[in-house]
Amino acid sequence: MLNKIIESYRVSFSGLSRETWLLSVVILVNRCGYMAVPFMSMYITQSLHRSIADAGLIITLFGAGSVLGGMAGGYLTDIWGFRPVQIVCLVISGLLFVLFGMVTSFTGLCILIVVLSFFVEAFKPANSTAVAAYSSPGNLTRSYALNRLAMNIGFGFGTSVGGILAAINYSLLFWVDGVVYILAGLLIVLLLPKAKMVSRSGHAHAAEIVGQSPWKDALFVRFLVVVMLYMICFILLFRLVPVYWKEEMHIGESTIGILLGMNGIIIALFEMVLIQNLGNRRPDSYYMVAGTVFSALAFSMLVVPVIAPVILAAAAVILFTIGEMLALPYISTFVMSRASEFNRGKYSAAYSVSQSVAQIIAPAAGGYIAAHWGYNVLWVTLVILSFSCALGFRMLFQGKMRLG
Repeated sequence: MLNKIIESYRVSFSGLSRETWLLSVVILVNRCGYMAVPFMSMYITQSLHRSIADAGLIITLFGAGSVLGGMAGGYLTDIWGFRPVQIVCLVISGLLFVLFGMVTSFTGLCILIVVLSFFVEAFKPANSTAVAAYSSPGNLTRSYALNRLAMNIGFGFGTSVGGILAAINYSLLFWVDGVVYILAGLLIVLLLPKAKMVSRSGHAHAAEIVGQSPWKDALFVRFLVVVMLYMICFILLFRLVPVYWKEEMHIGESTIGILLGMNGIIIALFEMVLIQNLGNRRPDSYYMVAGTVFSALAFSMLVVPVIAPVILAAAAVILFTIGEMLALPYISTFVMSRASEFNRGKYSAAYSVSQSVAQIIAPAAGGYIAAHWGYNVLWVTLVILSFSCALGFRMLFQGKMRLG
């Protein structure tokens, strides 16, 4: 039995390119410092003593900058290449995180968060394009799973440490974030080779490739709408749920950090093996539907009568993490498989924009609902929205679904 488990892990991690592994090391380092953003709403309410509505505004502005950054990052990736875009975005983001921890003016923070989120988000299309460029088509889903594994190991470590740092001094979060972002940029310079740009010469019909513009790809645009709705649920779990745990369930910052860190630890332990074993058993869309159903179950844990707050919180994280492992790798694979070698950056940008729009809508709408009607109404709304996403994916890929 033990040998079978070991062999399953060995097979899951074999066959990936050296560059894919090196890129994952960079992402691991980067995400080890990703601790300020999950705690940003708590920083605004607990350290700066602003209202939950102000915290929602800051996160909404983060989303606004992200929309611009996602679009710019994708187009610049197609022009300059994913390597320089990643390096520049990481270094500048690091400097801006340090600056964010020094600014106390709320107006100043509102301006700075837009600029900061621009560079944080511009990195993502370049990174997603890099994963596809370093991977073979047959290993694309596993390459994204490895990238997410690195992200989530880093996230698990970062949020756990972040909770401890937040309990000591919130400013430490931004200093650590800044230093680690800059370090990740330097690692790309040192570890990853310069990639060859895809030449458009000799491709007279490149502009005629199906889906050359993601915004003219009708199926893809509908897909992005459903993804945006799912990301609203995703963002609120990591933005407003920690505030709810703190204010309503009286869970401490350190424990909240551990709870959020569980997400990364579970993904690190199980996602690669899960993706390997699922293989081609069902169409990718099946797992997108299943993932959003688990999201609904996770939010339902937040409306269960409170008996043991930490247990219910842990159950919510575990259920949501299962859903995330099922949905997100296949969502990323669909995005890149829909693109060509000429427009990966643009498709990645469109995908990033859908997430960024969710970052605008989610905190503002979530904060408004929580402030006016209470958290329970918000959680019930998210349960309904998650089931709606499942139905949306089901209808979108209805011709490809095999349920039996």
